[in-house]
Amino acid sequence: MAERHARARAEMQKWLACQPANFYTHNRQLQRLLQRLMPTEHFHAHQPHFEFFGGIAANVLDQAAIVNNRDGNLPRLDRFSPVGERREALENHPSYDACGRAIYQDGRLISTYGERPANLRAQALFYLSSHAGEAGHNCPVACTAGVVKALQGAASEALRARFLPAVLRDVWGERLDGAQFLTELQGGSDVGANAVEAHPDGEEWGTTRWRIFGEKWFCSNAGADLILMTARYAGGPSGTAGLGLFLVPRYLEDGRVNYFFLRRLKEKLGTRSMPSAEIDFEGAVAYAIGQVHDGFKHVMNYVINTSRLYNSTGCAGIARRAHLVASGYARARMAFGRPISDYPLVQEMLAHTYVTSAVMLAASLDTAAALDRVEAGLVDEPERAFVRVSINLLKMITCQHSHRVVLAAIETLGGNGAIESFSVLPRLLRDNVVYENWEGTHNTLVAQTLRDFQRPALREGFLSGLRARLLPLDDLCQSLLPAFAALERFEREWPAIAQEADAGVGALMLRPHAEALAHALLAVAYAQDVACEADGERRAVEEEALRLFLDKHLGVGRVVRDAAYAGRVQRIAGLEP
Repeated sequence: MAERHARARAEMQKWLACQPANFYTHNRQLQRLLQRLMPTEHFHAHQPHFEFFGGIAANVLDQAAIVNNRDGNLPRLDRFSPVGERREALENHPSYDACGRAIYQDGRLISTYGERPANLRAQALFYLSSHAGEAGHNCPVACTAGVVKALQGAASEALRARFLPAVLRDVWGERLDGAQFLTELQGGSDVGANAVEAHPDGEEWGTTRWRIFGEKWFCSNAGADLILMTARYAGGPSGTAGLGLFLVPRYLEDGRVNYFFLRRLKEKLGTRSMPSAEIDFEGAVAYAIGQVHDGFKHVMNYVINTSRLYNSTGCAGIARRAHLVASGYARARMAFGRPISDYPLVQEMLAHTYVTSAVMLAASLDTAAALDRVEAGLVDEPERAFVRVSINLLKMITCQHSHRVVLAAIETLGGNGAIESFSVLPRLLRDNVVYENWEGTHNTLVAQTLRDFQRPALREGFLSGLRARLLPLDDLCQSLLPAFAALERFEREWPAIAQEADAGVGALMLRPHAEALAHALLAVAYAQDVACEADGERRAVEEEALRLFLDKHLGVGRVVRDAAYAGRVQRIAGLEP
């Protein structure tokens, strides 16, 4: 018995030893994508930092995130000092600071925005940090990026000068981080129902100063230094048109805590080491970002779209990490005298986790690169429309896929997969559930896509952009036929969807098409990536992976699971790194 136990533990040690020590150097696809999507001089300039942070993420960050997510180490509300001074603070375990230093200081995830446009580089770094799950800081990274973009794009010069340099600092303990508080008890997806009020209170920092009154229901990164929030400005119209976007500093200029109160922390299923709270605002000092009547437009442009892209990239990182855990375990774990990676059923699971994580990464970084071109003013209106719709479709589909990938990885580990202390997988699953509802549920995004498609310029811009990316891939054209077919089906059936008077029914009709178009988007991005693979043998297997993905998600017939299929999934499952 002791000998068998020793062999089993040796298998586990082999599994742990084969996990990558660097999430960047171990990822051939990530390097291939960045080399293609980045200007050559930028890629060579930033590659040393990608490699450095890949090692930090796989070691320092990953270990600190494990410690920080233990039950006794989660954030606690600390509203008053020992002498009774109000401070509305959070008490965090030292491992929370270790995660923060790794992400913000070593990873420079926000200071990256000092060099514009920065979306591709920032998303690549975020992808690496997301291998550790949310880690208490990855949601705040997305929120802080929204603060940076709002300050850069719409704030007064004086307000920008007052706060932006500190937000862009890369020294942990000296920098300012951000949050975005949109949700109210009666208004989640229905942002127009928000009721928190803003009343004018003079002028300061080159803009209107306001006082905020009301309750925000779900406030993530509750201890943030700078809060971006929506509020209904005095005298404005109803609905989203009456919402302004405001910057609320945690501290007033005299050093006192601003006039808001943390009611309680949320007890969440996932992202538990990142504090979320209910917060009451009782005259909090705030500053308008841009013209107050442009508030909702700024929310969408600088806050929501930014977070949705981060969400997609974060899900790609979660999926990649889940695949690494599962594939390494399958090679080490023995059953009936053979590694379980030898069994076709396991190979099929690993083939799907591999290609799913790969298509998600390709599409997320391709969209980030396209957004860079948009922000640099290098594209026309149809391409801007393509990027806008793509961000929403990606957010909808990637979190669904990462959820399935983590579940498949947990199944690969068997009973061990459900044990929190055994692997990162249970935490990745819990974090992913929060990602699925962060910045729009699946239904919300389908409804948003319907509204966008009802505008011909947006609909045609997206379709023309997708078709333009399909057509040059001549040698992969046969594999991509299901993607062409998805476009054609949508165009045939769109008139009936558009004529439906009930928007709810229209969204119901659109949903399968939205998902099919999202799958086509993923496949096209991966096809562009695979076309750049220099190793002929590897490229052939990655082309098989592309066909596997398309057959599963856009195929019209039943997949034939025969010996040829078994050979295909065996080859795909063996693709490493």
